[in-house]
Amino acid sequence: MNDARGVTGKVSNLFKQLAADRIALLCMIIVGIYLIAAVSVEIYSWSCSHSGIQPVYNIGNINLRYQPPSARHLFGTDFMGRDVLLRAVAGISTAVKVGFTASLISAFIGVTLGAVAGYFGGKFDDFVVWLYSTFASMPTLLFILAFALLVSKGFLSPSLAKLFAGFAALFNADPGMMAVYLAIGITGWVTLCRVVRAETLKLRETSYVQAAKVTGSNSVSIIIRHILPNLFHLVIIYFTIRFAFAIMTEVIVSYLGFGVQLSPSWGVMISQGQDGIWRGIWWEVAAATIFMFFLVLPLHLLGDALRDTLDPRLRQ
Repeated sequence: MNDARGVTGKVSNLFKQLAADRIALLCMIIVGIYLIAAVSVEIYSWSCSHSGIQPVYNIGNINLRYQPPSARHLFGTDFMGRDVLLRAVAGISTAVKVGFTASLISAFIGVTLGAVAGYFGGKFDDFVVWLYSTFASMPTLLFILAFALLVSKGFLSPSLAKLFAGFAALFNADPGMMAVYLAIGITGWVTLCRVVRAETLKLRETSYVQAAKVTGSNSVSIIIRHILPNLFHLVIIYFTIRFAFAIMTEVIVSYLGFGVQLSPSWGVMISQGQDGIWRGIWWEVAAATIFMFFLVLPLHLLGDALRDTLDPRLRQ
């Protein structure tokens, strides 16, 4: 019988299997470096905010605007004379926060609704099927843009605007960023919900779940102890892939001017630097693109490695 106590052992075994794959190990190292950089930037940003100090990545010199890459500025400077490399590094924090938060929201909604619907069935199951079918039929990007527009352009009521401002302060983000967190999170749970529901329908008929029912275990305990641990591999795979998708979505939304407004963002950098490409000022767009590429690609490769390692059908 499987229970939640076996999750720790599964995670440890998973890391050992991934470490044996050189490509997967390299991807984990790269993602780890990005995560360390994101945490470091976030701590530095918090410190500057509380101390009233201007972060170094926001300090510019108009006399040094549009300087090409050099030993002093490896990726040149932008239209305000700010170091592009520092801006790109600071953008890691924005990307990781959006990816992690949005993926966490999506995973929580998808797992909760999918497991409960699959286990209990009946009218609640019909409602969940209708709900994810409705969300699946919506144009996701347009929904995210509309949601971000409501928040970032001042269309919310004063009470909701105050609530968003409070959450933004808590997460050290501007309201536009919070809108992107939530919009990506509440639109990205559909696929995981479908898979979790289908697996739960099968797991609820297994012998150990039936035995737990006979012994008098309540439904919540059965779902947490016997069903969710057997869905753990699906959540990990989905979370990794969704993380990469959330980062790319944030870049698109911020590029269009509806997402991040104040914090460094690769999408904002691409938007600000695109006009200069025709004048040979390519380095700002290049820096943002390179930093995004070397995070998104390892995440996708790591997701594939996780699927190959954890999916029972592929192991067979």
